Amino acid sequence: MSEHQFNIRVYGLLTENDKILVTDEFRMNTLMTKFPGGALEFGEGTIDCLKREFMEELNLKVEVLDHFYTTDYYQPTKLIPATQQLVSIYYRVKPAEPMRFPIVGTPFSFPALIEGAQCFRWLSLDTLSEEDVTFPIDKRVVSLLLKST
Repeated sequence: MSEHQFNIRVYGLLTENDKILVTDEFRMNTLMTKFPGGALEFGEGTIDCLKREFMEELNLKVEVLDHFYTTDYYQPTKLIPATQQLVSIYYRVKPAEPMRFPIVGTPFSFPALIEGAQCFRWLSLDTLSEEDVTFPIDKRVVSLLLKST
């Protein structure tokens, strides 16, 4: 009998000038576009996780404004073990300091296609669509964002 566990991911929705920040990544032999964030570590709160992830990925301190969405259904995925259930939590965030991370204009503009490659882009909220992101839960979040604007 295998032990079932939760895999909790925390993401930030950073908007500025009618644009939203996304990250393009190459992980587990998969190209993906998603919102910045990552895995909750044991002993860590969700807001602390999000602040840590933004520091690790963008070297940016953020202020968490409010909770936006938590997965309210079971979402199977091939990117985590079948014994884990994915739970994704999204917060709206804003920079707590000037933003200095590099921005690219086209998807997947990595210096090299290697494991862990990552770059950041702004997407216009006026033209944002579910097709702009890779994963089903992010697509749901995009749909909710579009309804809230």
